[in-house]
Amino acid sequence: MVQKAKILLVDDRPENLLALEAILSALDQTLVRASSGEEALKALLTDDFAVILLDVQMPGMDGFETAAHIKRRERTRDIPIIFLTAINHGPHHTFRGYAAGAVDYISKPFDPWVLRAKVSVFVELYMKNCQLREQASLLRLQLEGGGKDTDGEAKESAGLLAELSARLAAVEEQAEALTKQLNDDSTDAAAVATAAHLERKLTGLRRALDALQPGTGSTSSVSSQN
Repeated sequence: MVQKAKILLVDDRPENLLALEAILSALDQTLVRASSGEEALKALLTDDFAVILLDVQMPGMDGFETAAHIKRRERTRDIPIIFLTAINHGPHHTFRGYAAGAVDYISKPFDPWVLRAKVSVFVELYMKNCQLREQASLLRLQLEGGGKDTDGEAKESAGLLAELSARLAAVEEQAEALTKQLNDDSTDAAAVATAAHLERKLTGLRRALDALQPGTGSTSSVSSQN
């Protein structure tokens, strides 16, 4: 049974949280509320999240400051952040959002379908990463006990490694094509940032997979990538 991804919703206004839940409920994932930056940081201490929807204007710790704390923590720095704001901002304000580590910056009122589509991309990426990590972990355990394997078990391990590499290669090919298309268009900064984030995640997974190849002599680097 595939575990659901968690999505963190951060807004000081209950009606805004309720609206986000209504929009994202169709994704059938676990939606977690936080009514302040402090509450969001507390939730991030114990749970893993696929994506964070973060309101910019909040009393006390605002969205920019909250994002800065998230990006400083090793555990949470790679979680995608989508800023939501009701401010009539200019280019400087948008740049501040991207500088704080956001992968997207959406103004209210926003199109519910567009927001749902953007969030679903990060949920899908998160789920694929989880599946690849689990497969890599199981394969690593098999390879660590390789000295005790029979010929049949060794062949099975090699087959799993090849399958995992092929799956990752397919995702890498899609990401490369997406990046090329975005670079040619050069019109959507948010999409370019999203593609760059995807490529970083794929690079980490490829390093982990390469560490599983016979003859590397160590599997410790795999753990460091997960």
